[in-house]
Amino acid sequence: MNEKVKSGSRNVAIVGPYLSGKTTLLESLLFVTGTISRKGSVKDSNTVGDSAAESRDRQMSVEVSAASTEYNDIRFTFIDCPGSVEFAQETYNALIGVDAAIVVCEPIRDRVLTLAPLFKFLDDWEIPHLVFVNKMDRANIHVLETLYALKAVSSRPLVAHQYPIMNGEQLTGFIDMVSEQAYQYHPGAPADPIPFPESLKEEERTARAEMLEALANFDDHLLEELLEDIEPPQEEILKDLKMELGADLVVPVFFGVAEQDYGVRPLLEALLREAPEPETTAERRLKNIKGDTPLAQVLKTYYTPQGGKLSLVRVWRGKLTDGIVLNGIRTGGIYRLMGQQQQFVNQVSAGEIVALSRLEGVKTGDTISIEQQIKLPKAAQLEPVYALAITPEKRNDEVKLSSAITKLLEEDSSLAWEQHGDTHEVILWGQGEIHLQVTLDRLRRKYNLPMTTHSPQVPYKETIRKTVASVHGRYKHQSGGHGQFGDVFLEIKPLPRGTGFNFNETIVGGVVPKQYIPGVEMGVREFLTHGPLGFPIVDLAVTLTNGSYHNVDSSEQAFKQAARLAMQTGIPQAEPTLLEPILRVDVTTPSEFTSKVLQLVSGRRGQILGYEGRNDWQGWDNVSAYLPQAEMQNFIVELRSLTLGVGSFHWEYDHLQEVPEKLAERVIQSNGNGGNSNGK
Repeated sequence: MNEKVKSGSRNVAIVGPYLSGKTTLLESLLFVTGTISRKGSVKDSNTVGDSAAESRDRQMSVEVSAASTEYNDIRFTFIDCPGSVEFAQETYNALIGVDAAIVVCEPIRDRVLTLAPLFKFLDDWEIPHLVFVNKMDRANIHVLETLYALKAVSSRPLVAHQYPIMNGEQLTGFIDMVSEQAYQYHPGAPADPIPFPESLKEEERTARAEMLEALANFDDHLLEELLEDIEPPQEEILKDLKMELGADLVVPVFFGVAEQDYGVRPLLEALLREAPEPETTAERRLKNIKGDTPLAQVLKTYYTPQGGKLSLVRVWRGKLTDGIVLNGIRTGGIYRLMGQQQQFVNQVSAGEIVALSRLEGVKTGDTISIEQQIKLPKAAQLEPVYALAITPEKRNDEVKLSSAITKLLEEDSSLAWEQHGDTHEVILWGQGEIHLQVTLDRLRRKYNLPMTTHSPQVPYKETIRKTVASVHGRYKHQSGGHGQFGDVFLEIKPLPRGTGFNFNETIVGGVVPKQYIPGVEMGVREFLTHGPLGFPIVDLAVTLTNGSYHNVDSSEQAFKQAARLAMQTGIPQAEPTLLEPILRVDVTTPSEFTSKVLQLVSGRRGQILGYEGRNDWQGWDNVSAYLPQAEMQNFIVELRSLTLGVGSFHWEYDHLQEVPEKLAERVIQSNGNGGNSNGK
């Protein structure tokens, strides 16, 4: 990289669980830096973040929001990320473009586990991050228990950057662990230095020693100083914090109350001093990628009512100018974002996060450049785990639906859709019930496409249990002039599960002329699409063994009808039975919930194949099982309920299996099929 980025910017993601106060922290950051003169609130739906209508309806983040501010001549671009696990893809896509992340959490030990997947993603991608323990003004907080719980879910050592000063259950100030200076908070104003509280001296010294020992694990000189009881200078400690945070070796911890701006200025100061500069992040991300031409990556795609398509991008290298051609596409304007507000700029340098308009054909995660052949790594795609069948309320809207869903998939890459081959339903896939409801809201608001929904049908199949050696089908029709005549004898026998369908013929002596045999097969195949139980028939062989024809009246169409009549007679004699799709499901869960997951699977007619600890994730298990697809519709909802929202699963189709008799009766009855509907 020939161009050196000025250290005049920082890109910081704000992440954490739902209700931890991320959007409130963003408001406070913008307020204390003077970008906004009055703070909004999530409750009043007037924050810079959560500016989308779907967010304000639910008072929760459902997509990433960007906001820029300046502090001490440094431009900060903050990315407010959703906390709900159902919108985790948004968060992961954005995180790959930032220099550091603030992990916001509450001081409640039992909720810390919800951070485990986020910590793992940050560490897998080596994204520097620090923790902001928010809501320190709430009742019954347990700081030490929260810290111990945080250490248990982080693969990187946590170091307390501050020691909180409490008055009962109220946070009143903090002790900076580097300078050992105590400060007292004031609402709406910077904290004032105060004398060191002697009552906390022993506790603070213990915590500080732990911090220095953690830093010394990566600095031999500091280790020597500690072994010789030499007090390290503050500059050395700050240098170590910057180096080790920047390399994602340690996780500094801060405390505060974002709603009152407590702890927000010290947090900003730490980001200023210790977060890595954009060029450091770029050197790590662009390792082994040579050149100096402009290079950026799309972190998020928006379709706005006014301006059309906007792509939020991280500029990794070079300068972007208005109208630049990237990936063969001439871009529209360049904008800095403040929630939904846009500020046009003529050009931006490497290290910034901005929005580009009209990048048609470019998706979230894509690398954009002049050369086009460069592809930077992007966040892995989350697999869909929840589905709804959707139908436009107005029949004429079916034509518009495909185009609208295509745009929604560009905005949200964790969505998927399909037109099911067996049930013919349009199925919308996503990460959970709320996720799909938000998507349906967008279809209605943005594209005027209100939908009706229901649970997707299970693609049941039929098969047969016994062989019918010979079944006769004759079609004879006379309507003046040439008639229609076809006559066949078929053998029908079951095949092993998963074999499908085979058609054979053993005709001798030309009793059925060769030109009519394709008609026989066509008639059989058409019948198999809808068996006597109401579903497609699989895993059987049909053999044409005999028949007769008429020189004048026979035709391929007549033999097709004869074959259908033979199948209509023969299949009920072959003991048809109902089959259901069985999925192979691999559930990932914290070990403490494994027994509950096993009960959940067993209670849904699942067959446990085994479970074992995950090699790449200490304290987590992987449970493998077979589960009927009919039992999967709300599986993710119950799984998350049992595992504090962090359980997940991978699934794939495995095989078909006979449905238990009583359940099969209910399925057939609900399908409205009391007999063979092929007799038309």
